[in-house]
Amino acid sequence: MHLSTEQVQHIARLARVEIGEEEVERFSEQLSAILDYFQRLQQVDTEGVSPTAHTLPLHNIFRDDEPEPCLEPEEVLANAPQREGDLFRVKAVLEE
Repeated sequence: MHLSTEQVQHIARLARVEIGEEEVERFSEQLSAILDYFQRLQQVDTEGVSPTAHTLPLHNIFRDDEPEPCLEPEEVLANAPQREGDLFRVKAVLEE
């Protein structure tokens, strides 16, 4: 399936990506190859194959170490550039 220039530009607008004319042709080829691959995958017989969240079985997904007590506030804030009581003081990032 070959994507047209207009289709590639539309996809770029949807993705909010600005692309130049030379990139349109390159992306057209690359996106067309991806869509061709998906068409090939749709032909694979998946009858009887149960859905999975991962392609490989999961082993040892939990941490093997033991939890330790939290650090004391003084130890945590020892190198803080600015602090306010037992808290880090940071510059406001939201406007009112």
